[in-house]
Amino acid sequence: MALKQSQKSLSLLGTSLYSSFASKCRLLTTSAASALQNPDGGEEFPSSSQSATSNSENDNIFVKAPKTQKEASASVTMPMSFMTGSIVGKRFYKAVTTRESDDGCGWTVMLDYRTLKTPTKRPLKLPTLGLAKAIAAEWEYQQIDGIRPFTMPLMKLTCTALERVPLTRAKVIENLMKKIHQDLVFCRAPGDNDLTKGVLEKQVEKVDPILHWIESEFGVKPVVHSSFFGGKQEENLVKAVENCLKNTTDCELSSIDAIASAAHSLMIAIGIFRGRLQIEEAIELIRLEEDLQVHRWGLVEGGHDVDIADLRVQVSSAAVFLGLSKRE
Repeated sequence: MALKQSQKSLSLLGTSLYSSFASKCRLLTTSAASALQNPDGGEEFPSSSQSATSNSENDNIFVKAPKTQKEASASVTMPMSFMTGSIVGKRFYKAVTTRESDDGCGWTVMLDYRTLKTPTKRPLKLPTLGLAKAIAAEWEYQQIDGIRPFTMPLMKLTCTALERVPLTRAKVIENLMKKIHQDLVFCRAPGDNDLTKGVLEKQVEKVDPILHWIESEFGVKPVVHSSFFGGKQEENLVKAVENCLKNTTDCELSSIDAIASAAHSLMIAIGIFRGRLQIEEAIELIRLEEDLQVHRWGLVEGGHDVDIADLRVQVSSAAVFLGLSKRE
């Protein structure tokens, strides 16, 4: 998916993508749910009991429960099952809609007559209508028997971009830059090892074009290594990549962080961000070595297939979020 296509196309892609994600997400276990939880303890959603007890003064849906006793009646703290990917509460709303924000500078999602809010109780104001509709589709998908937070990656990424990144931007960039010397695309398999037979040839075919692009994009030739501990990259390349991250918006940095975490590669994340890599190309690079091993030794059901589904959800959702958050 090219990131420069129109928001209308991205919105349609986002809606259809998450319909297919639903069946894959049911395969995911604790690892998938943990990948979508808030680092502060997880996003929190109201249960059906909140809908029955809320009054006209407290008719907002909070993504995270207020901490004070006085406000406790307006929200609900999610049980530990939220952390393990189990069903949370029951669906307490009928209709999901979108509308323009009160200040006219964004879009919000409505559950019946209630406005979704961020963990700090601000309206969940989204930069584009396409992103608002995609998040609305996530809420619309939820079943009557309960809300499944691990099937709502766009909701999680949005809260991260609006709440976490503005406060921890420097730390996010610092953590991303710590692993650049061990980046996946800079690591080359030894050619004289029977266990990695065929890997080197595949890396030359698939990874070398990315290395050439990095050199062209940042003006520095990357250092390729075969050491498990990585190799030292040129300082000029490190600085150029860091400046690239510093010039991103909060939504862009949130997407890059999510992709890099799933891919174990900052450069693959930047490749998607800059439009050099599409989703399938990125996933192929990430799984290059493992797929060769699967081809050689066979696929482990309940292991490899779940890992692949998890990776596709994380990379695809972050890439779609990146495209949908861009204003024309």
